[in-house]
Amino acid sequence: MRFWNEISIHTNPEQTLISKKMKNTSLQFLALFLLCIPAQAQELPIQTGKNIAVTTTESGKVRGYIHNGTFTYKGIPYAQASRFMPPSKPTPWEGVRSSTSWGPVAPLMVPTTQVNDEPEFVFDHDWGYTSEDCLVLNVWTPSIDDGKKRPVMFWIHGGGFTAGSSQELPAYDGENLSKKGDVVVVSINHRLNVLGFLDLSAYGEKYKHAANNSMLDLVAALEWVQANISNFGGDPGNVTIFGQSGGGAKVNTLMAMPKAKGLFHKAINQSGAFRTAILEKPDTQAIAAETLSQLNLTAGEADSLLHIPFPVLADASAKALKAVEARMKAEGKPVMGFGLNWGPSRDGEDLPYQVNSEEAGQLSRDIPLLIGTVKNEFAPFANMRFAEATEETIMAHIREQYKEKADAYIAAVRKAYPNDTAPKDLLDVDTMFRPGAVAQANTKSSLEGGAPVYMYLFTWQSPVFDGKYKSLHCMELPFVFDNIALCEQMTGGGKEAHALADKVSRAWINFARHGDPNHQGLPQWPAYTSSNTATMHLDTTCGVKPQMDKELFKLVTTQ
Repeated sequence: MRFWNEISIHTNPEQTLISKKMKNTSLQFLALFLLCIPAQAQELPIQTGKNIAVTTTESGKVRGYIHNGTFTYKGIPYAQASRFMPPSKPTPWEGVRSSTSWGPVAPLMVPTTQVNDEPEFVFDHDWGYTSEDCLVLNVWTPSIDDGKKRPVMFWIHGGGFTAGSSQELPAYDGENLSKKGDVVVVSINHRLNVLGFLDLSAYGEKYKHAANNSMLDLVAALEWVQANISNFGGDPGNVTIFGQSGGGAKVNTLMAMPKAKGLFHKAINQSGAFRTAILEKPDTQAIAAETLSQLNLTAGEADSLLHIPFPVLADASAKALKAVEARMKAEGKPVMGFGLNWGPSRDGEDLPYQVNSEEAGQLSRDIPLLIGTVKNEFAPFANMRFAEATEETIMAHIREQYKEKADAYIAAVRKAYPNDTAPKDLLDVDTMFRPGAVAQANTKSSLEGGAPVYMYLFTWQSPVFDGKYKSLHCMELPFVFDNIALCEQMTGGGKEAHALADKVSRAWINFARHGDPNHQGLPQWPAYTSSNTATMHLDTTCGVKPQMDKELFKLVTTQ
C-alpha cells in the first residue's frame, strides 16, 4: 500500500480528493478481482521448513507441515511396546522429530498381494508399510499457538480387529474436517490380530495384559491426547471417539473399559454395534495353547513366541483359530459372524465386563452417543451374483431362502423402504449391522439419567458402476470427513454428494462440540428413545422417521 500512500500526499485539496477516489476505486476493483479467482487458487501453498509447524510433546518436539492453512502431523509415536507386552510411553528424543509422512501400519495376517479390480477402484486403498513398531498417530489442526481449546475428534479405523490403518482409505484424511469445524482431528495405528490379542496369560505374570494389548494401545493413545493435545490447539476436556465397522466395535469396547473412563467425553459408532459377546478367558487361552501346539512348542517354551518371525506366528495362530472354532462348535458354543477371529475378550484384568452388559452400560452412562449404519452395508457384495438376474430368479431365491415366510419378508422390506422398486432391492437390505445399532440405542437410551442417544441411517446411493454398490459399507465416510473430492471413485463426486457431505460433516462436528448433532442444515433431530425410535435418514433429502424395519428384523432373527 506504499504506492497509494505516496500519491495521496498533495498540498492541493482537489488533487488529494481525486487521489482518494482513485485509491478507493482501485481497491474495489482489486477486491472484485480477488472474488473472481477460484477458491483453489486462493488457497495457501504447502509450507514446510526447519521452523514450520514445530510444537512440543512429552517425548520431544515435532515438526509437521501446513497445507491450505491446516497444520498436519503424521507418524508421531504415542507409545512403544515389545511383542505381547503392554504399551509404555515412547523413548524421548533429542531435537525436533520430523513428522510429515505416514508412520508404519500393523502387520497383516495375510499380506495383500492382489486385489479385485473394480472394488479396489471404489475403495482406493493405501496399504502403507508394516512394522510391529506401529504405535503412531496423526494430527490435523487449524492452529497450534492461538490459545484456543478446540474439540478433539479421535478417529479409530475399521478392518475388524485384524487389519486396517489410519491411512487405508482416502476418506480418513482429517484436513477438511478440521478446517470446516475448527476442530483437532487425531487418527491412530495400533497393534492388531495375533499381536494385539493372543492371550498368553497362562504362561506368566508378564503376559497378564496380552489378551487385550490392542485395546490398551488405544487407551495409551487417548492418554497421549490428554497430555499433549493442548500443544496442538485441542481441548483435552472435550474428546470424541469415533470409528466405523471394527472402529465402531473398538468405540464400544472403550466404553466398557474402566481404564478408558475419563479419557473421552462423547462417542460415535458407525456400523460397529455388533450384538455378539466377546470371548471369555477359557477360549482365548485355548487359542494360545493351540498356537503353541501348531509350532510344536511346550508351555514352558512360550517365550519363544517373542522371537518367532511374524509370518510364521501368523500362520500358526490362524490354524489355531480354526481348530478352536471347530472344537467350540462341537461343544455347542456359539461362533457368530464370520467365524472365530481376533478381538477383545473378558480377561478380568483390562476388560472385566462383557461389552454389552449392564455393568459396561453404567460405566459409559454419561457419554452421549451418536450411532447408526448405512442402508446396504455388505449386502450388495453378498448378492452380486444377482446383479443381472431377472425378477423371476430373485423371487425364486427369496422363496427358497424364506420358504413360508417369503411373502412376509417381501412385505417387511417394502414397508421399511417403500421407495425401493427394483427386484434386487429386496435382497440388498442390511440385516447384519443395523439390528445391533438399534439394540444398543434401545439399551443405552433407557438408562435412567443417562446421556442422550442420536440414531442415523445413511441411505444415499452411490452412482458409481451404474449404482450397483448402493450405500455399501464405508459409504458414509467421505461424507463424515467432507472428503467427496478425495473419494470420487466411491461417491462419483457431484453437487449432490458435496451438499450431503456438508450436512453430515457439520452434524458430526456439532456432536463433537456440544453432544448434539443438530444444525440449521438438517430437520430437527430428536434424541432417540425406544418409544419414538427417532432416526435421521441421511440422503439427498434428509428426514427423521420412526423405525421402519421392526417387522423385518423380527422375521430375519427368527429365520
